[in-house]
Amino acid sequence: QVQLVESGGGLVQPGGSLRLSCAGSGFDWEMDYSAIGWFRQARGKEREGVACISSNDGRTHYADSAKGRFTISRDNAKNTVYLQIDNLQPEDTAVYYCAADPFMDIARMFLMPSHKYWGQGTQVTVSS
Repeated sequence: QVQLVESGGGLVQPGGSLRLSCAGSGFDWEMDYSAIGWFRQARGKEREGVACISSNDGRTHYADSAKGRFTISRDNAKNTVYLQIDNLQPEDTAVYYCAADPFMDIARMFLMPSHKYWGQGTQVTVSS
C-alpha cells in the first residue's frame, strides 16, 4: 500500500521558517523515476503547485510564487522529500500536500489535472 505522510507544519510568526517533510512508503520512488511535488491550498482558494523534484536526478521546478523563499530537496535513502520555507508570510497560510507521480517528468507535473499519490496534508499557519 502506497502512503505519503506529511509532517512539520504548525503555527509560526511572520518571518519564521519551517521545514516540511513528506515520507513515502510502499513504492521505491527513485527506481520509478518519480516526480514528487508540494502543493498548497488556502481556505477558499484552489490548490496550487509550489515545487517539485525529480526522484532520480534531483532536478527541481518551482512555481513563480515560490522562487526565492522555498527550497525542495530529497533524501532517497529515506524516501523523503522536504520543503524548506523561509521568511514565512501570512499569505503562506494553507494546507500543504505532497504528491507523487511515478514515471513523470517534473516539467509536466504542475500541468497534470491529477496525481497518482497524495498525502493527507499538513497545516501551516503564519500569524503573529
